[in-house]
Amino acid sequence: MNGAHDLGGMDGFGPVDPDPAQPVFKAAWERRVFAMTVATGFLGQWNIDKSRHARERMDPAEYLATSYYEHWLHGLETLLAETGILETAPAKPALKADQVEATLRKGATARLLDEVAPKFTPGQRVTVRNLNPTGHTRAPRYIRGRSGTIDRDHGVFVFPDTNAAGTGASPQHVYSVRFEARDVWGPEDTQGATVYIDLWDDYLEPA
Repeated sequence: MNGAHDLGGMDGFGPVDPDPAQPVFKAAWERRVFAMTVATGFLGQWNIDKSRHARERMDPAEYLATSYYEHWLHGLETLLAETGILETAPAKPALKADQVEATLRKGATARLLDEVAPKFTPGQRVTVRNLNPTGHTRAPRYIRGRSGTIDRDHGVFVFPDTNAAGTGASPQHVYSVRFEARDVWGPEDTQGATVYIDLWDDYLEPA
């Protein structure tokens, strides 16, 4: 969706300057919010894309005025309220506190084994469709309408847009698409740079 969360590629916010000495969690409550979000996710009432979309629906002014884990807390509160988990006992138990770390280390994948024909091939020129969805999407706003070249095919994955909406996995190919920076932001100060973005079949059309 188009919202305050979609800041990628936008001007005026200054450079990203991470501090390698900065702790993962600045306060104890951030650690608890993260753990609760992971643990309740295993209740089976939502998926990772629904979880992301819950954060994206935060009021734009509030989103820009609050911290990263405040966004996570808002998303968790939204999902708990919308699913009614707080009023009825879930069918599955949540992860216990001592299970969260091991579960995160094990990881998960959105890759699927479905046999789906790719719509595009490496080397092909494509254009990102200029869509403005009201739901969740992983197509950054700044790249819509821009043209690039398929660099590689990553295989078949869950489609985030339908997964977040609860309408199915909609298996399709994901490609690494190469864009010339000058074609995205203009010729100034790009110095021949390129940008690679992972994009699903449904985001693309032949150039």
